Amino acid sequence: MKQILISTAALALMSSAVVAHENHAIDMDDAIKSAADTSKVAAFDILAAHVHSKGRIVTFHMTTNGVAGAEKPTATGALGGASVLSYVWPTSLDPSAVGFEGETGILALAVTSHPDFDDTPLYDENGDGDLANDGNDWHSHWVVLAPTEACGAGALAVRDIPEEATPKMPATWPGLPIFIDSPGFTPLFDGPEITVRTAFADAQAIVGASYDGVTSALKVNANVHAPLLCVTDVFDVVSGDLSLPGIVK
Repeated sequence: MKQILISTAALALMSSAVVAHENHAIDMDDAIKSAADTSKVAAFDILAAHVHSKGRIVTFHMTTNGVAGAEKPTATGALGGASVLSYVWPTSLDPSAVGFEGETGILALAVTSHPDFDDTPLYDENGDGDLANDGNDWHSHWVVLAPTEACGAGALAVRDIPEEATPKMPATWPGLPIFIDSPGFTPLFDGPEITVRTAFADAQAIVGASYDGVTSALKVNANVHAPLLCVTDVFDVVSGDLSLPGIVK
């Protein structure tokens, strides 16, 4: 899989201002789309991404060129160096919209799988009565992404929380020293499609926000912090340039 490091210029585009639009009926023609690319792994080759709202409920949707979720990371047997695969919707929303400290980075919804650790301590995704063995099952997170030179020139990481710092976190923060939330929104997979229904306290917070669609790999630092979780590969970006062209209607 071809590695792509996200540039500072792309980050500036990802932070573009929210554009106001009137709410209207859901129309998949509003999706941002990309042509199929047979050189990419089909499960991570994005054909379309779409986000729409209905009151407090906001649905994130992605269409791939293969069976979404069919590819999962290989277990390493340890947290340090563990691999993560993800489907991600970066947005222009301020992180405070879902309960993080404001103005701290790029708020994104991510659907992830990682067999070597479980970061959803409130939920039993596989229904076996054990809350701590579900990391391999696809699950959702809100994350705040930030440029992190320790991950490589122009690369991103899930924003770290320095020792003794106490930034505001959502109520369902799993306690890891990074800007991550485990809200329990269940991702639904149906052939090439992924759908995640989320909820916002402020129904108007999301309307007019911009978004993109990304598939990527991340890796846990061998030292398990500073930084903890780096973006190491970007498999596809539906817009092609991380310009967040989608507008939530």
